[in-house]
Amino acid sequence: MEPSKVIETLWGRIQERDWAGVAELIAEDVVVEWPISLERIVGRENFVAVNREYPDGWSIRVLRVVAEGENVVSEVEVPHDSMGVFRAASFWTVRDGQVVRATEYWTSLGAEPRPEWRAALAEPM
Repeated sequence: MEPSKVIETLWGRIQERDWAGVAELIAEDVVVEWPISLERIVGRENFVAVNREYPDGWSIRVLRVVAEGENVVSEVEVPHDSMGVFRAASFWTVRDGQVVRATEYWTSLGAEPRPEWRAALAEPM
């Protein structure tokens, strides 16, 4: 499977809560880093568990997937019933049909207020 298709399939399986299917796409020794919260997830079992244990009430909308060779970037929006809307920019490395490494930047919309010095230069969304 092409690397971009692996990531599209991964997000689809996460949305479906198909945890066995997610595990098929993740290397046993995967390393996933979340710099925003300073966390590192090591291993397939931990990656699947982190996603499986997330409080219910969410859905995933894939906004884009861009690939160059084994490197894939995805952007997703994740609305949650009680926690608001999150966005993630994820940088994946895919080899032999499995994710071997990733860095993901998760944040909630509007989590960081616009600084006053930029008020005249940028309009609110």
